[in-house]
Amino acid sequence: MHDHVHHRNGNGALRPLIIALILTLGFSIVEAIGGWLSGSLALLGDAAHMLTDTFALALGAIAAVLAKKPADRELSFGWGRAEVLAAVTNGLIMLLIVVGISFMAIDRLRNPQPVHGGTVMLIAAAGLMVNILAAWVLLKGEQTLNIRGALLHVMGDMLGSIAALASGAVIYFTGWVPIDPLLSLLISLLILFSCIRLLRDAVDVLMERVPRELSLPVVGETLVNVTGVRSVHDLHIWRLDSSTISLSAHIVVDDLLAWPRVLERLRETLGKRFDIEHITLQPEPLAKPEVTVVDRVSDR
Repeated sequence: MHDHVHHRNGNGALRPLIIALILTLGFSIVEAIGGWLSGSLALLGDAAHMLTDTFALALGAIAAVLAKKPADRELSFGWGRAEVLAAVTNGLIMLLIVVGISFMAIDRLRNPQPVHGGTVMLIAAAGLMVNILAAWVLLKGEQTLNIRGALLHVMGDMLGSIAALASGAVIYFTGWVPIDPLLSLLISLLILFSCIRLLRDAVDVLMERVPRELSLPVVGETLVNVTGVRSVHDLHIWRLDSSTISLSAHIVVDDLLAWPRVLERLRETLGKRFDIEHITLQPEPLAKPEVTVVDRVSDR
């Protein structure tokens, strides 16, 4: 007997991505012109970052559309992982941006260039407002890996605007030009940490790692303690996509005739304690010496 409970959210959070894309594209052009006129690396770097974000957000929007497509004969689990692939792509793009800005900043430290502090402050302040609005829109959407990847880009823009604003103020009031590349390096470092975390979470999904908030042995022992269950083996827990946790296992029971009641208790336990609703459980009769622990578990 086999029971397969399928749960799929299907919400790709398309609208927040499109709004953020429009905001980012519009202001990136303004910031690029301002950076070129003022000579600010912080502004130029942030403009390049925002232009790349436009591509990243467009990619995320496409992935969100694909994630809503139903399962078919070739993709029986659906298209949910399109968002995860978009998150990986966005994370890798951000790493390239960090490297590029860092090299430019080091070159500026060696060869200082004049910067118009007043222009930088004005444009950076406007950019900060735009980025705050875009971040707010994304935070209101479903927090999938795809949205997190897009939000990472927008937060990077926000930090870049703050750095550019601070840089412009220091240059305007003190004339100390090295603050521009120094703050660019600092922001690159902060973005790097966020990139690594995003890529780690996305790779976890692609490698079908047990979700970090769960423990395979703990889940197994919990199932064994359900009334009517003798042992559990071939237990696997993984993420189908950003929002869906899946579990499959073989359940050795005292009485196959009591399986419907045991199954209901297992469903309730997994849902309430671990928030797992996409489950596949295979009942087996008690045909060997009793085993009271999880006798084989493996990550899938």
